[in-house]
Amino acid sequence: MPKVAFTPNLQRHLDCPPVEVAGGTLREVLESVFEANPRVRGYILDDRAELRKHVAVFVDGNLIRNRTDLEIPVEESSEVYIGQALSGG
Repeated sequence: MPKVAFTPNLQRHLDCPPVEVAGGTLREVLESVFEANPRVRGYILDDRAELRKHVAVFVDGNLIRNRTDLEIPVEESSEVYIGQALSGG
């Protein structure tokens, strides 16, 4: 099953330890995470079910740049890493 991990800055605000969940696409994986931990949804997705502007998601080390199409294939051995994209100077 795909592994999902969250950056420490998200873990500071949410109880979101690393998990293994079912899913063949990024959307399915995220929905599995939200099913087990509903509070995470509001930090990751906006009201249109798209990735929030300041959230970075990596699948197997590759940054997901398309914030609206979450039908990206995810393998059984995939690692999904989710964090807040920090900005500023």
